[in-house]
Amino acid sequence: MEPVKWWADSLGQPAASGSQGGMRYAFFPDKKLLLIERAGKLQQFDSGEHYIGSVTQVDRGKAFAFTSEHGPINLDDLTLLT
Repeated sequence: MEPVKWWADSLGQPAASGSQGGMRYAFFPDKKLLLIERAGKLQQFDSGEHYIGSVTQVDRGKAFAFTSEHGPINLDDLTLLT
């Protein structure tokens, strides 16, 4: 089943996307962009040199960590763009 598209057409197709615990994400490696939507609020993060593949809930589901080829990444470790 295809995920429901919630990102701008200009971004193309994400390399990874999904949802967990009321949060959804989409990763666009060619743009070094990670989109996160929680509670109707969209945030954009610069993924830097990370190629993000999946998300994991941490801190009893209150926070999320992403996995890249460099290991786990917390959102606080990425630059918030908007």
